[in-house]
Amino acid sequence: MAEAALNPFRLKFWNRLLRDSTLLLVIVMIASVFMLIIPMPVVFLDFFQITNIVISLMIMITVINSKSALEFSIFPTILLFSTLFRLSINVSSTRLILTDGINFDGKVVKAFADFVIGGNEVVGIIVFIIITAVLFMVITKGATRVSEVSARFQLDAMPQKQLAIDTELSQGLIDEKQAMVKRKAVQEEAAFYGNMDGASKFVSGDVKVGLLITVINIIGGLVIGMAMRGEDFNSALQAYVILSIGDGLVSQIPSLLISTAAGIIVTKSPSEVSFGKDIQKQIFASPVSMHVSGTFVLLFSFLPGFPLIVFWIAAAFLYYLGYYISRSQREEKIKDELGREKEDIEKEESSAPEEMVDLVQVDPLEIELGYSLIPLVDKNAGGDLLDRIKKSRRQIVMEYGLIVPQVRITDNMQLEPEEYVIKLNGDKIGGSFLKINSLLALNTGDKLEELEGEKTTEPVFGLPAYWIAEGEKEKAERLG
Repeated sequence: MAEAALNPFRLKFWNRLLRDSTLLLVIVMIASVFMLIIPMPVVFLDFFQITNIVISLMIMITVINSKSALEFSIFPTILLFSTLFRLSINVSSTRLILTDGINFDGKVVKAFADFVIGGNEVVGIIVFIIITAVLFMVITKGATRVSEVSARFQLDAMPQKQLAIDTELSQGLIDEKQAMVKRKAVQEEAAFYGNMDGASKFVSGDVKVGLLITVINIIGGLVIGMAMRGEDFNSALQAYVILSIGDGLVSQIPSLLISTAAGIIVTKSPSEVSFGKDIQKQIFASPVSMHVSGTFVLLFSFLPGFPLIVFWIAAAFLYYLGYYISRSQREEKIKDELGREKEDIEKEESSAPEEMVDLVQVDPLEIELGYSLIPLVDKNAGGDLLDRIKKSRRQIVMEYGLIVPQVRITDNMQLEPEEYVIKLNGDKIGGSFLKINSLLALNTGDKLEELEGEKTTEPVFGLPAYWIAEGEKEKAERLG
């Protein structure tokens, strides 16, 4: 009866545990700490060692599939947790190896030892030293250095990036919401590389500790085996060296995967696609490079002593790869051309309501120009109307604190060639005529009639005025 009453509670607990990732993470971390202190059965050790390898593979795959570093922004913290988990497993395996000695029955450790060492302790030691050297001197050291440089560059460039965002906002290229998103991205990117600079030290420290634990396993195993268990030197050396090398490989291979993932994530440039897609686009994008590489491989095969079959197979593969890339590019080009033709036909045959939005759009401020006035906004023709409007908006903001919305300038074929209209929220509030190659002379006295030009009215104050030719400028200035 009591057991039946507990079953719903147990199911509820496990369901909550699987749903609540935070609670699960806390339990794993607490278990990792206890693994450093409390001995565990060999079955649990095998399970955790396999779990460690799987987690490392998952991290590597996630990094490769990420488009930018910020897509995996928790990577520095993951490095810390995985390092603690891996060291806990390593300490637990060391305790069991030194406690059980020859009777140690860890399946994963023995499988790695037998597969890599193959019964030869010297070969096993050499292979382990090589793997550790590659991990520490090449991958971990390189990733650490790149993290340091990236963090320094990101922090140095942060003020310029913030200033560029403020400039875009002041020019009206982005709104306040977009500016907030960009500022947050800059801050997150700087924080990520700063965290990676520190987290990379966990990886390098993990490699050093793993090597130290392996050496301690061998020395401690020999001392315990011969001094405490009475084993002869050869038996103790064979047993503890094999087990220590196997245990070292079980811990160093996940470290190798994690270090490689750290190197990838700090060296990868931001992209719209994953790392694998970038390789496909950039390395395998040219069929010529594949054909040239295949030709060189084929020529190498004729050198004395080189294996013909291996080189011919490699050359054939490169030639086929180049042919496949070339065919794929042709098919993609044909698809693009057909797609563009289809879009052109659809645009000609139908006018969707979405395409007419610009025609009915109402802006706060708008200037409509006749076709003769279009050169005023064409910079290639010397037009500076856009720059004048921008300077006027900036001056109003600085002097009065008023933000003038962006002014939309369009051409209107319904206007007279030299006519312009100013609109506020779609309603006409002003307008007049403008002669591009003439000057406007205002009447400030009684001598304006002496000028030769077209009589008009000044549009701002309504004063009498004349459109005069540029040659009449000096005469108009003399008349005041």
